[in-house]
Amino acid sequence: MRGISRLGRRAIPPRSGRGLGTYSTDTMCDPAELYSHAKQVALDNSRVPEVSKRTVFANNEISLRDIQVWGFDYDYTLADYKPRLNELIYNIALKQLVKSRKYPDDILHFKYNPNLVCRGLHYDIRKGLLMKINAMHKIQSTTVFRGHTRVSTAEVEQLFPGHHVSVDEISGYHGAGDTRKMLQLTDLFALPRITLLSDIHQYFLDKQIPFASEYLFQDVNDCVNEVHASGNMHRIVAQNPDLYLASKFSRENLRPFLQRLSEKGKKLFLMTNSPFFFIDAGLRRLVGNDWRDLFDVVITEARKPHFFSETQHARPFRSVNVEDNSYSWAPVTRLEKGQVYQMGNHSSFTQMTGWSGSQVLYFGDHVYGDLADPSLRNGWRTGAIISELSREIDTANTQEFRRAIAWKAALESLIENLQHTRDARIESARAEWKLERDQLRDRLKHIHHPRYGSLFRCFNNPSYFSRRLGRFADVYTSNLCNFIGYPVEHTFYPRRATLPHERYFMRRAIFHRSDILE
Repeated sequence: MRGISRLGRRAIPPRSGRGLGTYSTDTMCDPAELYSHAKQVALDNSRVPEVSKRTVFANNEISLRDIQVWGFDYDYTLADYKPRLNELIYNIALKQLVKSRKYPDDILHFKYNPNLVCRGLHYDIRKGLLMKINAMHKIQSTTVFRGHTRVSTAEVEQLFPGHHVSVDEISGYHGAGDTRKMLQLTDLFALPRITLLSDIHQYFLDKQIPFASEYLFQDVNDCVNEVHASGNMHRIVAQNPDLYLASKFSRENLRPFLQRLSEKGKKLFLMTNSPFFFIDAGLRRLVGNDWRDLFDVVITEARKPHFFSETQHARPFRSVNVEDNSYSWAPVTRLEKGQVYQMGNHSSFTQMTGWSGSQVLYFGDHVYGDLADPSLRNGWRTGAIISELSREIDTANTQEFRRAIAWKAALESLIENLQHTRDARIESARAEWKLERDQLRDRLKHIHHPRYGSLFRCFNNPSYFSRRLGRFADVYTSNLCNFIGYPVEHTFYPRRATLPHERYFMRRAIFHRSDILE
């Protein structure tokens, strides 16, 4: 790539001992020429091949040839849902708040907004603030909301000096943490919970109703939990699965995918926190009435993540009578194909099946509940199903996004490498460039989500969610059935991520100071 150096005439290199200090120039090119050339370079760099949203991405090298046992969560893994499911959860919890917690009848008129929040955010329970945090525990200041109202950058700085969130405040490494302080939205079932919380918070502010954020959170959290624990949501969905199940792609490919694994001699198991009658209704639609014949072990109401950390004496397996969904009192001494089980624990699971360590690949959508303990404690290989990835890739493939991201990188390179010049014209131009860079950052954020941007980034930095995904998932993709595009013997190789200190020899920066000043 031809650098900007052709536009400059002569520069005096930094004096010995000054390091990267400042360059002094006796002649500097016109800022307009620098800007124009940079834009052309950015345009050239934006012309790259599109990424397929059916791709499986690797954080860690993994050979499917070595995987003998394939395990799957159900919700948002084997089964994908329409936004209508979260709307159902929202509405049931809303009615429960009025009925059991005596909240104002006015809130019954609320309508669920599926685009108000997104996965990966943090909710500060004591302050009543929703925000996005990056991998370094820094808050992205333009993403802090109180109810529906954005909090000013000045107030964010006052509440969180340096925009920093202490490790003592944020959720722990395994996602547990002190839930009295902060809650992370780690799965898609969290969206109706936080949407309802934000809606009521805003209602109380508008009506000037005094309230404590902790009490509001506890009430909403309890009512949403009751939607799941009571089985109300499960029963409604089981009565009409087609109304809630999404993805024609999954319906067409899930059975062939599972059959191919079985025919290749792989062992398959299903482990979910949902009850049997619920997954049975869904899998009959997705796979067929004989879906249980494809799985060697079926475990329901597993109570993950506790399943992975408790000992064999904590919660033994129980057999499920699939005819009436009742449970047997007889002890379970082995896990048999064709049977359905409830609860259990990892220790007993390993003892009864002999399946352990890196021969097991388990898929789930919940980075903590499904993937953290299997990866860190038990040595399983793990795969994350992140349905939002499909939309993110579609966005990143657009010409608008690619040009904007390339131009932002070029501007940042100009700003960085010309920050020490004493040329008045450059100094004036740099101020304009920084303003344009900030506008580009906001535009790129808005392209993904008008409030919170990309699930995976906080501007240039990885998001908190992205960093955890990279640690706990060997591979990730938008849909489980994307694996049908790969042979069962395929090896996934992670791309070598360029570190900041490697950029000069791994991939040349768009501009370097020596390009501009020669």
